[in-house]
Parts: sequence; structure tokens; C-alpha cells
Amino acid sequence: MAWRAIGDKGIRSPLGRRVILSSQEHVVGSTSKVNLDFTVRSVSAANCRQGFTSGSLLPGASHGNVLTKESFIRYFHNTPVLYSRKAVDEALGLKTERKGKFKRRDKAQMKPPVEAKYVPPKLTQYMKSSQAKMVDIFEGMTIVELAKRTGESISTLQDVLLNVGEKPGSEFDPLSIDVAELIAMEVGVNVKRQHSSEGSQILPRPPVVTVMGHVDHGKTSLLDALRQTAVAATEAGGITQHLGAFVVGMTSGASITFLDTPGHAAFSAMRARGAAVTDIVVLVVAADDGVMPQTLEAVSHAKLANVPIVVAINKCDKPAADPERVKVQLASEGLQLEEMGGDVQVVEVSAVKKTGLDDLEECLLLQAELMNLKARVDGPAQAYVVEAKLDKGRGPLATAIVKAGTLVSGQHIVVGSEWGRIRAIRDMVGKLAQQATPAMPVVLEGLKGLPMAGDDIVVVESEERARMLSAGRKKKFEKDRLRQIMEDRPVVEEPSEEDGPVAVRVEMPIVVKADVQGTVQAVTDALKTLNSPQVFVNVVHVGVGPISQSDIDLAQACGACIIGFNVKTPPGSVSLAATKSGIKIMLHRVIYRLLEDVGNMIVEKAPGTSETHVAGEAEVLSIFELKGDMKIAGCKVIDGRVSRASTMRLLRSGEVVFEGCCSSLKRETQDVDAVGKGSECGMMLRDCQDYRVGDVIQCLEQVVRKPKFVSSQSGAVRIEC
Repeated sequence: MAWRAIGDKGIRSPLGRRVILSSQEHVVGSTSKVNLDFTVRSVSAANCRQGFTSGSLLPGASHGNVLTKESFIRYFHNTPVLYSRKAVDEALGLKTERKGKFKRRDKAQMKPPVEAKYVPPKLTQYMKSSQAKMVDIFEGMTIVELAKRTGESISTLQDVLLNVGEKPGSEFDPLSIDVAELIAMEVGVNVKRQHSSEGSQILPRPPVVTVMGHVDHGKTSLLDALRQTAVAATEAGGITQHLGAFVVGMTSGASITFLDTPGHAAFSAMRARGAAVTDIVVLVVAADDGVMPQTLEAVSHAKLANVPIVVAINKCDKPAADPERVKVQLASEGLQLEEMGGDVQVVEVSAVKKTGLDDLEECLLLQAELMNLKARVDGPAQAYVVEAKLDKGRGPLATAIVKAGTLVSGQHIVVGSEWGRIRAIRDMVGKLAQQATPAMPVVLEGLKGLPMAGDDIVVVESEERARMLSAGRKKKFEKDRLRQIMEDRPVVEEPSEEDGPVAVRVEMPIVVKADVQGTVQAVTDALKTLNSPQVFVNVVHVGVGPISQSDIDLAQACGACIIGFNVKTPPGSVSLAATKSGIKIMLHRVIYRLLEDVGNMIVEKAPGTSETHVAGEAEVLSIFELKGDMKIAGCKVIDGRVSRASTMRLLRSGEVVFEGCCSSLKRETQDVDAVGKGSECGMMLRDCQDYRVGDVIQCLEQVVRKPKFVSSQSGAVRIEC
């Protein structure tokens, strides 16, 4: 039988008995002996009868090895009589766990449970948030380069490459820009496509000019004078509410692509899109009005997009016109005008008299010549969506401007998270075209869904690649949307008793339908500015097109009202269903009237704040004592009106002596409910007998103060509580 060593302090016999060794010395050798001076402390008859040698004392005795790294283990085996644990542990100098005596708790001393507010635990994000991380991708980049930019390992990206249906090769093999975007989206990274401007055919292109300025400064009228049309006369409310794109043939024979942007404060996103795609910004300022808020905003958009500005001072034919004052205002805002030693050209024009148009054309062509505008004509096209709408007969339509390359009918494209095959290309007049060249505004047909205004158009090689890229973008967009909702969710703190009562905030759900995608975004952004501490404007659904039965069902489910902007009157069946369901439909064609109606509806729905106002004051002139220690204060109303149902406050030398209700109010010998200013009355306050001549009794009333709808001259709106 062989003995087994237990750690460095003991051995174990073949029968499972435990023996403690007092020596720490272990000698290893194939021929040498192990000298161990041991003492048996855990005594057993079987232990003493067993004999052992150094060879049988250790595991692996036939090889002469000693195990010294085995941990210290205590063994208890099923024997006829178990060892006494307490005696063994005391003999070994070990501490024994003592089990305390159970004591019954006294219910009188037990504390009641504390009612604490439940705080839900924060969700643990196992995947790192890379929403703010943006990487640049380009055609022909390798897995190694993509791994450096995304921060992921090469093996991870190769696994993703296999999942998207591509054959993973060497990490130095070039990838197409579409595959690189798919891989980046799978690892949760935002991408920005970097397209090469090199090509075999680089030709001059016409300039893209965006007209910007304040509302009602004559932007559309100036463009009508240039292209000899009357678009401004057909605009609802006399203001532009859409982003228009068209090509104007100038008198010199050159062509210029113009973008007309709205000037109302609600269309800030449209102005930003116009500045992002343009080459030159024409800043229109009315000579009789001067620099206004949207004028400064247009300057900011132009500076942010790093595009040159040409100032057109319009309405110079009016008697109150003062172009010099406008120039001084622009210079004070940081614009370096050409007359003052800068590089910003200034032209004085009149859209009504059609004066100064040739000078404006000359300035635009000169600026374009200085910029040396050229673009690649061959290769896949790069385009930008400036507007999108849903047509009943043709489906989703996207108005786009080609930035480089040539867009050909029949190509597969991906626009934002939507895809399609170009069925038809039309110019802004409506004529069919087989292709679109750089700086040419066109309308594209054939998309499967309605894209967002501001999306880039990407040409792909096949329908399968278009579907895959569209699905990946939709998945990434949904993840980002849910993450943004979680981050923007307000943390509602429970008010303490010291803070007093908190006003109740009601929710106002709204369904928005408009004619084009850009208008939907503008109306939604404008409605969100009407949020107040009392009313929360919740836009539950937005869409492009007329109001349908599905919109009525959605509004009925969430108790929302429907706002239609520039859409047709819904059919009779839809209107009847809305009337039966109690759904309110608001149709508008002018943005400021829509915001005014919604603002008034918010004011009506707001619960308001309860405030205590002094409705009247009465001065104590004399005191009348009655039997039973009762006193009546003879008063004269000096201000306002005193009502018996209101709360009374007794003031003496400006300090509050008593506050309570009125038990009796008489005028002469008759009980009355109220006494007006200048009248005398007798008043008795409940539980108050301490009156003095000269005291003032105030009549307090609770008044609910509603918020106010405020609209500025620039068109900005807000709710003041």
C-alpha cells in the first residue's frame, strides 16, 4: 500500500487516515532517501499498525518524485466511527466554527419596513456605444486599414465579411466601398464616404447658387425676375415654403442652377441643406428692412459650409430704401464687403423694376470663374437629395442634384436607407432624360420607399448589393434611433415636500402629414419648439401624402389630432370616420397660421398654474361687540371686491395676523355674497376675535394662470408659462 502526501504538512494512508508531519523538508532524487521526521498527531490504531518507507510515502514512488504544489486538504471518510471534529481541530490548533444559539426576535423591537422609492437599475450596455464615432471609407481600402479606423481586430472584420456574403481573402486585398460600409455598420460605426474626384473626363460645370435670406425680402421674386416666371404669386400666403431647384439660362448664354430656400424660421433645416450642396450663396437683404434674424442665420450656414457669399440688396426702388445702412449692418456682423477692402461682392437690385439683374449675373459668373468649378463626368454618379415627395401615380419621387459622375436611367441606387432602380429621369420642367450630368437638378422615379431630404445617392453594381446595403442602413438607423431615445429620456425626480406642489404636465399627441419630406421635417421641428413645462407636444407619426384611413385609426388609438400641411382635403369617408371618432383634423397651407392654431390649442389644453391673487381689500373702521364674546368688524372696501366665499387675510402694520374663511358678510342688515369698492359692510371671520381699528382685511382668490403663445417678427414661436 502507498501513502499519499497532503500538501507540505501531512500524508494520507491508503485507508484514508490523516497523519500530520512536522518536517517541511522534501528531498527529491531517484536514488536518495527522503528524510522525514514526522509525528503522528491524529492517532488511529490503523495508522500505527501500518508501516511505510520513503518510496511508498509519496505519489509516483516508482519514479522517485515528490508533489509539493498540492494544496492542503482535509479528508473525512465514512468509517464506523467518525472522528470527533472538535477534538481533532483543537489538537491541530485550528478554530472551530461554533453555531450560536437561536434566539427569537422581539416583535416590539422590530422596526417597520421603510417605504423607499423604487429606483430601476441602469441597463448595462455590453456593446460599446460608437454613435459619435465617424470613420472615413473609400474605394479600395483594405481590411487592415478598416480595422485601424474602426478599432476592431482583423479577425472580427473577416468574420463580418464572411457574414455579408463576401469571400474573405488576405487582409491586404482591396474592398469595394459598399462592402466596407457594410462591415463598418455591422460593428456599429458611422461611416462617411470619400469619393475620388479623379477621372478620365474632368470638364467645367455650371455653378450651383442658393438664394437665402429673411422671410419676405424678395428671394423668389428676384428669381422670377431672372427666369421670367411668376412663382411667387402662386405661393400660399405669399411666402416660399418649399425648396425649389431649377436651371436658369442667363442673357450671356451661360446657365446657372439655382436653389430657392424658404425664409421662415421654421425652415432652418432646408436652408442648411441648400448651403451644404451649393457653390455660391446669394444673400438677399431688403433695403427697407435691413439685417434680420434669418439673414444672420443664412450667413452662419454659408460660413459653416465654407462657400462664398454674394450680397443682393433688394427692394431698392422703395422710398424707404437705405442700402448704405444695410452695408454697415452687414459689415458689423463680420462680412468683409468689397467696398471696404474685403472679397464679398454687393449688388443693388430691384425685382419689381428688374434693375441690377445684369450686375448680379456678372458677379455670379465672375465668382464661378474664380472658383474654377470642374467635375468628373465619367464613372458612377454622386448625387444629393434636396427634396422628396410621394406622388399618387408615380410613387416616391426624389429631387436631386448630381455632384459628380453621370446618373443613367436603369442603374441601381441606394438613397439613405431606401433603394431602387431608376425608372425615369426628368428635368425640372418635366421632360424625360436618359442621363443627368453634374450640377443638373433632376427628379428620379423608381425608388422602393421615400428617402429623407439630405440623403446621398449611391450607385451600386447589382440589385442584391442594393438590397443588402439598404437593409444594413435601416438596421443601423433603428439602433441609433433607439439609443437616442434612451439617452434623451428625461429623468423624472420625485419632488420633495419642501418644493411644494408641482404642475401637472399633459401630453398632446399629434400626427403630421405634409406634401414633401422637407416640409414634414420643418413642421415637426417647429412643433417641438412649442414644448412647455405644462404641455408636451408628442409627434407620434409623420408621413408624406394625403390623410388616409390608417392615420385616423392611429390618431384614435393614441388620442391624437391630425395636422395636414399643403395636402388635399381628405375624402368624405375619411372625414366621416374622423367625425365619428372625435378626431380633429387641421388643414393649413401657411406655416405661421398652422403654428398659431397649434399654439392656441396648447394654451387651451394646458392645466395652468394656480396662483393666489388679492381680489380686494377692506379697512377696519370700527368694531362691534355682541353677546357671547363675538366681534364684528365694520369695514369699508378700499380696493377691488370682497367675496364671502373667499379666503380672508387680516393684516396689521403689514404683518399677517390671521388667515381663514369668512363666516358672515352683511351690508346694512342683509347678508350679501360680495361687496364692491367704496361700500361699507360688516364682516365676521371664523375663529378670529382680535380686530383693531386700522387693520386691513384682504380677500384672496385662487386664479389659474394659463401660458401664452408668443410669435416674434422673424417667425419664431414659443410658449411662455
